[in-house]
Amino acid sequence: MNNGSADLLIELVQEEIPARMQSRAADDLARLFAEAFAAADLPHGAIHKFVAPRHLAIYVEGLATQQPDKQVEKRGPRVDAPEAAINGFLKSAGLTRDDLIAEDTPKGSFLFARSTVKGQPTKSLLADMIAGILSDFPWPKSQRWGATRFRWVRPLHRVNVLFDGEGLAGSIDLGGAELAFTTASAGHYFEAPDDLDLTHIKSASDYAQLLAGGHVMVDAAARSSAIRDGANELAAAHGESIRTDDAKIAEIAGLVDTPNLLLGTIEDRFMQLPGEVLQSSIETHQKYITLQDAAGAFSSHFILVSNRLADKARDAVILAGNQRVLRARLADAEFFWLEDGKTPLADFLPQLNDIAFYEGLGTVHDKAMRLEKLAAEIAASIDGADPQEAARAAKLAKADLVTGMVGEFPELQGIIGGYYAASSGESKAVADAISTHYRPQGPDDGLPQTPVGLAVALADKIDSLVGFFGVGARPTGSQAPFALRRAALGVIWMVCEARIRLPLSATLDIAAQLHGFDQADGELLPFIRERLRV
Repeated sequence: MNNGSADLLIELVQEEIPARMQSRAADDLARLFAEAFAAADLPHGAIHKFVAPRHLAIYVEGLATQQPDKQVEKRGPRVDAPEAAINGFLKSAGLTRDDLIAEDTPKGSFLFARSTVKGQPTKSLLADMIAGILSDFPWPKSQRWGATRFRWVRPLHRVNVLFDGEGLAGSIDLGGAELAFTTASAGHYFEAPDDLDLTHIKSASDYAQLLAGGHVMVDAAARSSAIRDGANELAAAHGESIRTDDAKIAEIAGLVDTPNLLLGTIEDRFMQLPGEVLQSSIETHQKYITLQDAAGAFSSHFILVSNRLADKARDAVILAGNQRVLRARLADAEFFWLEDGKTPLADFLPQLNDIAFYEGLGTVHDKAMRLEKLAAEIAASIDGADPQEAARAAKLAKADLVTGMVGEFPELQGIIGGYYAASSGESKAVADAISTHYRPQGPDDGLPQTPVGLAVALADKIDSLVGFFGVGARPTGSQAPFALRRAALGVIWMVCEARIRLPLSATLDIAAQLHGFDQADGELLPFIRERLRV
């Protein structure tokens, strides 16, 4: 304790938090307590956030140990009010006539009662504050377990609270059970099963060091950096570099308490698969780090991040087990690749009749037929875009949705269609356009790099915008169904970046007529303009 302030540690130990939820959970925990402190008039210093698979914590520096006293003023009746009214005010306020003062206001002279409300010790406020925040914590998904009614992302095992170096009395009502506050953290499941005493820590760095002694890296950024640096070093030792981006590495970091990097090998037979298939199988599904050689070609090596301390014999067992799992995953991909390859891409088109696009907008096959005509119209406004190739690419763009490969790896839709188009004898312009027609899917995604690709991508987004607006499925407030805002931004980005002179209003009306509408919904063009303004 120092000059009326003290440090606060709140640590939650639970079963594994899904990696995709960890960063937001740490942000929410810090934000909610900052808001609660402000509402309680409790100044504080820095709030440090920590998150690992089983640990979620904040360390608050310099939290005031007591609320300040407050002067409370209550206005009573007028100075010349009847005595009965004044006595009634005194009785309700628990005051005497000597406690009142007269004061002039723009509305006349009134009697006022002023009193001092004593600030409460922070220690007496924290238990209810913690219980309230945890009870309403904004997890994207949560669950109840056992006989309890309390909801949390995964079963909550411990709530550790230390204020001014001492444990805080209190508990969380789980609805059928109480979870008392403690001061004993938990280390790694297997490597440090004993409790970790939190009562000796004096700073945020002390907390991180204590957990590190239990083989838990609670600093998410440090864990990601350790994985990235280790992967770079391991790859460089083989003359290679990592392909996996920082976002994926952060996701992998959310799966381990203490990273141990192991180098695995992909069997030669699977190296014939497209790089995107390998990438999806290895990185997206198995959460391994992918590598590339000096020429940028996909490497036959990958890096597994184990959650156990390094041990030569055990590492060999872990690596062998993971390579068996990867072999099965790649064998599935290989099967679909070979089976799909027996059928020309165009022959998958009739099956699109079995997939509804949206109520009132027909099937995906209907969309493909609309895109064929709309892409040809748009191609006329794009330098170098052949309308016939644009029409062909647009017609085939959705055909891969019914392939075995996309059924197993939906994130590869479009990309796989481009490969299948090329192997079916379609032109390079058509194949490239199919593979990029979903772009841009966000601010970090690139545009289609060919004129035909731009025509097809614009047709796809404009068809969706016109169709959904036409049947009344517009974005409302913060709700953005069917990614229509993203589609509008994609149209703007392509038109502006590629310097396309597209008669947008007329194009929207053409798309509307292909849907069977008289013209585009009147709110659509202002919606697109608003996206441009934003």
